[in-house]
Amino acid sequence: MDATDVDALQALIGPHARPCRTALTHEHGTSLPLLHDHHVHLHLADARALVAGGIAAVLDLGGDPMALARRPRTGVPSVRYAGAFLTALGGYPVGRPWAPAAVIHEVTSASASPGVAGGARTAVDEQADAEASVIKLVLHDGGPVLDDETLAAIVAAARERGLPVVAHAQGEGMTRRALDAGIDALAHAPFTETLDGQTIAAAAATQVWISTLTVHDAADHRRAVANMGAFVAAGGRVLYGTDLGNGDWPAGVREAELTALHDAGLRGAALVAALTEPWPPDEGGEGAVDGGPSGISTFVPGPAPYAAEGIPAWLARARVVPTEELVHDDR
Repeated sequence: MDATDVDALQALIGPHARPCRTALTHEHGTSLPLLHDHHVHLHLADARALVAGGIAAVLDLGGDPMALARRPRTGVPSVRYAGAFLTALGGYPVGRPWAPAAVIHEVTSASASPGVAGGARTAVDEQADAEASVIKLVLHDGGPVLDDETLAAIVAAARERGLPVVAHAQGEGMTRRALDAGIDALAHAPFTETLDGQTIAAAAATQVWISTLTVHDAADHRRAVANMGAFVAAGGRVLYGTDLGNGDWPAGVREAELTALHDAGLRGAALVAALTEPWPPDEGGEGAVDGGPSGISTFVPGPAPYAAEGIPAWLARARVVPTEELVHDDR
């Protein structure tokens, strides 16, 4: 492959795309950084199937913090996590059959003192002490919801522990509450309300949105795609996530999710970046470039697409392979 072809490949797919072939079978394809699913629930999914489907790193956004902390520090997929959902007393997801008690921490006061039962600081400390990478809280108007004082206390405690905050925001006005509270990320592109331009602009300036566009019914899907389209147009930062475990979806790269993001205006190299960007970023530890374990790579077999429209189906063929098995053709 000549330099012109490599330049064209990287212009379409991103600067880290490299033509390559497998050392043993000489199968030609493209290597990419490790692919991430930024919204999974491993207590509801098969981690091994993720790897078979091309995903090498995940962010678990709601699980048992003790069980997650006991996972090996190395291995594939690489797992980072929020620990338990922080929610109001009796709030979502309390009582859902998929949410055992261990994945929920009910916060009953805005106490900033450590060790107070039900306090905001205690809730954050328990997740942080279990080596969580993020804190996840719930703003869901289908039941009891965290009040403003408790919400602010959770965010402040997370800041003290150096952790970003992700919100499950569902219901009228909940995206605005997340913005006003300084929430760093939304676990889902907003799907229950159509956001106005001012809210979209504020979100694009301050938040990252995790997609999960394909887990909704038709009406919510349309709202999510419309909001995502406006967010992308405003320069918002997007991460690929599927909410794996929610619904009967196969693990691995989900072509339908990528197609929905493409339809929302996230295309070409920007779409690939949503899959390959580590978030939250590593602080120079193992896999600081890829946000996952070293010694493995993403290999997408076959010809690379010639246009952005072909990227979702192409990425769905991705495999996780040992880096030593790949011979790069652009050396």
